[in-house]
Amino acid sequence: MPESTLHGTTILAVRHRGGLALAGDGQVTLGQTVVKHKARKIQRLHGGAVLAGFAGSTADAMALIHKFEARLEEYRGNLQRAAVELAKEWRTDRILRRLEAFLVVADRDSTFLRSGAGDVIAPDDGLVAVGSGGPYALAAARALVRHSDLDAATVAREAMRIAAEICIYTNDAVEVETL
Repeated sequence: MPESTLHGTTILAVRHRGGLALAGDGQVTLGQTVVKHKARKIQRLHGGAVLAGFAGSTADAMALIHKFEARLEEYRGNLQRAAVELAKEWRTDRILRRLEAFLVVADRDSTFLRSGAGDVIAPDDGLVAVGSGGPYALAAARALVRHSDLDAATVAREAMRIAAEICIYTNDAVEVETL
């Protein structure tokens, strides 16, 4: 995926101390211009049992979320099966292969990163981040998890604030959803 499509978004999933938090910043950029400060990049799916956050092209991400949600319903909320089946479709469908978007999806038991290449990746440590500020948020979350007694939501919020201090494409209008 071209790096320019990732600017303006940071999504972070934190699975820690029995909790799950998915956080996203609110900034949207068009080139080098901030065009929105409080975008909602986290959605609840399947009756609120699944959280999804997106990075990349907004239109592509929304199309991907709708396709993922259809698979989630088809497989009665089985997150892993829905993610894998969408990956199969993604790799064989010419239109899907051109989508420039990432999804982080999570339920009470699992977290997956849906990459722009159609991969399904489960993080080893319960932490995953995407977008231009993703590496900063991930590093901050790992440090907070290792060296504090914070819960998942607080780790996510603080890690996103740290990313916003470093990444010019990430702001501190952080939205956090929990399960």
